[in-house]
Amino acid sequence: MRRKGIALVGLGLAVRPHALSLMDLSAEAEVLYAVSQSQARCAAFAADYPFPTATDLEKALTDERVEAVILLTPPSTHRDLGSRILESGRHLLIEKPVGLVTADAEALQALAEARGLKLGVVFQHRFRPAFLRLAELVAEGSLGPLAAGHCRVPWWRPQSYYDEPGRGMFARDGGGVLLTQAIHTLDLLRALVGRIDIHSSLVSTTALHEMEAEDHVAALATFGGRAPGTIMATTACYPGFPETIDLVFATATAHLEGGVLNLFRHDGSSETVGRSQAFGSGADPMAFAHDAHRALITDFLRAIDEDRAPAVSGADIVATRRLIDAMFARSISKGIAP
Repeated sequence: MRRKGIALVGLGLAVRPHALSLMDLSAEAEVLYAVSQSQARCAAFAADYPFPTATDLEKALTDERVEAVILLTPPSTHRDLGSRILESGRHLLIEKPVGLVTADAEALQALAEARGLKLGVVFQHRFRPAFLRLAELVAEGSLGPLAAGHCRVPWWRPQSYYDEPGRGMFARDGGGVLLTQAIHTLDLLRALVGRIDIHSSLVSTTALHEMEAEDHVAALATFGGRAPGTIMATTACYPGFPETIDLVFATATAHLEGGVLNLFRHDGSSETVGRSQAFGSGADPMAFAHDAHRALITDFLRAIDEDRAPAVSGADIVATRRLIDAMFARSISKGIAP
């Protein structure tokens, strides 16, 4: 794979797994700029990682050596900064949720397509071995038709997490648990079952948090056009438990929990893929390994070389955002709205 010049933009909470991955991928990617408007953040980043820092994004976007940008800034900046990056002719790998509203993601997808550039999204869970194995089985049809499904994200965040200015507010984050935490699992669910129709939902904020957006959502749905299903997501389940997807097929039940797949076939055989590890379900949102991020960045770099769409593209984030919109639109409570 040809070595590419990279700019890493945004040196906040989300940067660690990306920086570690790029250190591992030094033969495939050269980080020419690690950019933050904050000199203090640049200094803190430079103390931990061997990449040159800068406070001027324009310098990176006018350097011909920079071929792609990884954008890790807050959602409120995604549309403006993402547009600047794409308009400069650089490929873009962007952290979820890609803007405050679905129209932001749609605009960036359209701009990337118009410019002939790659737009990838940081849905690193797609690269866990457990998900890849289940996706393979679903694609080949060996489990039979889907009969039912259930998706649960029982996570925890203390009030101190939401006390950071702007966090859990629509103006900065675009939403609460659906857009900021559960979006990863919802993307996996959508990738596995295809079409998801939301029939009714309850979007609410529990007594455990003071915040503008939602910290608890429950929905009734149909998966794949015909299978009954449920979705639940929360950051009010102390101390936080792994997210799960249960898919009941004609010949087997698949239980995807965190990074582990347990498959139970009707003939009595079973299969386990993956390993149990921390995935940020508790008070520390960055308590997870970076191997899936490394695999995602590798795929993005190869997509540039092979002139193909990344495994997780702009179309994927738009579809998952529309699923989240449907849960808000069909909520029986009108007290919370983006």
